[in-house]
Amino acid sequence: MTHQKIFNAVALARLLAQEKCRGKIVVFTNGVYDLIHAGHVTLLEKSKRLGDLLIVGINSDASVKRLKGPRRPLASQKDRALVLAALEAVDYVTFFGEDTPYELLRQLKPYVLVKGGDYAVGQIVGRDIVRKVVRIPLVKGRSTSNLIRKILKAYGH
Repeated sequence: MTHQKIFNAVALARLLAQEKCRGKIVVFTNGVYDLIHAGHVTLLEKSKRLGDLLIVGINSDASVKRLKGPRRPLASQKDRALVLAALEAVDYVTFFGEDTPYELLRQLKPYVLVKGGDYAVGQIVGRDIVRKVVRIPLVKGRSTSNLIRKILKAYGH
C-alpha cells in the first residue's frame, strides 16, 4: 500500500492534473528527509491541513551528496520515500535530482508551496510558480543535524 504513494514526476503530474480537475487543492513541500523527526512530522501535518493532497518531493541521493556532503544521505532515496509514504499526512512522494525542486514544481503545478520558517520568502525556490507560499515555524531543537550530532556524541565521536 505504501508503495502506491510513490510516483515518478511524469506519472504524478498526470495524476494531479486529474485531481485538480476535480477541484482538489494540491500542497507541495520538499526536503531531504534523511532521519524523520518530530519537526518533519509537525511540518507535514500542518502542510496537509492547507489543502486536499500533500505531495512531498525528496532530493535524490546524488542531489543530497552535492548539497550535504559525501556522508549523506544516511538512508537511500527509496528508503526515505517509503518512510514518508507511510505517514498519514502524506498523499504522494516523488523525487527530484536537481539541487532545487524548481523543475519538479513546474511539472506538478501545486496550488500551495510550503517551506520551514527558516526560509525567507525571497529564498523560496518556486514561489513564482504557485499561487500561495506558506512558511511553517520550525519545531525548536528538532533538526536532522541536531539528531546526527546527538548520535555521534552518544557513540563517542
